[in-house]
Amino acid sequence: MAEVLVLVDHVDGAVRKPTLELLTLARRIGDPVAVALGAGAGATAGVLGEHGAVKVLTSDAPEFADYLVVPKVDALQAAFDATSPAAVLVVSSAEGKEIAARLALRIGSGIITDATDLEAGEEGPVATQAVFAASFTTKSRVSKGVPVITVKPNSAPVEPAAAAGTVEALTVSFGESATGTKVTSRTPRESTGRPELTEAAIVVSGGRGVNGAENFPLIEALADSLGAAVGASRAAVDAGWYPHTSQVGQTGKSVSPQLYIASGISGAIQHRAGMQTSKTIVAINKDAEAPIFELVDYGVIGDLFTVVPQLTEEINTRKG
Repeated sequence: MAEVLVLVDHVDGAVRKPTLELLTLARRIGDPVAVALGAGAGATAGVLGEHGAVKVLTSDAPEFADYLVVPKVDALQAAFDATSPAAVLVVSSAEGKEIAARLALRIGSGIITDATDLEAGEEGPVATQAVFAASFTTKSRVSKGVPVITVKPNSAPVEPAAAAGTVEALTVSFGESATGTKVTSRTPRESTGRPELTEAAIVVSGGRGVNGAENFPLIEALADSLGAAVGASRAAVDAGWYPHTSQVGQTGKSVSPQLYIASGISGAIQHRAGMQTSKTIVAINKDAEAPIFELVDYGVIGDLFTVVPQLTEEINTRKG
């Protein structure tokens, strides 16, 4: 089978879940070859091999930490030249989409972003996407060159599949532009103990109906009872009630969890575009005419200040 490049998203050797999902999808269209870059790259081989990577190309050059994006593009291009793959898969993050776009431009190929599924086709991989603010689902394929595809987290199950996971050093020649933007300092983000928003299996979000930053602990308590991430609508973020890093929507983050709970969110198209591909959607809103009820699987018409605490208490009781 043809090889499929998978760019590994990891932190000091700890492979993040979306990469394991990419390996599941890659096996549908070929033999996954993982590309692990940066500090701890070599430590990723064991997990990657357990999830189907037949080969792991690694490079721990300091450029990946000292400079932004371009060194990773140089490395991915080097891996591309060394393998002649049938496709290149990257996680759909802000950085991942920039890397994918730069690579596609360099190799003269088409690109598909924010895919939610992937299957083999007679003329190349076929990707499923939610488009036009998630109002339509499309299937598309790249018509020129080797397809470069970014895939949204939570789009595929993590399926272990033992493979060789042979480690090979990747030789990378960095271009002049690789050192154009230097990282001058780093500040670790304060951990909340909750899952990463875009990767979480469950997301609980609050909107305008939460009516103030002082009330967001209600949303956080429900999220913590479910082991969920906390999100917020643009209205809540713009009002300063919750950090922008937690905004879900067209101008925020796009999520696709197994369960999405919207509390006090009207369901404007801007918000729907960021969460409409969630597998199960639950809305809590006292306005029975709120647009959010048009797309939910379950709707609760009621005051969130009554419903959310009762739901949290019931969940904690059942867990206890």
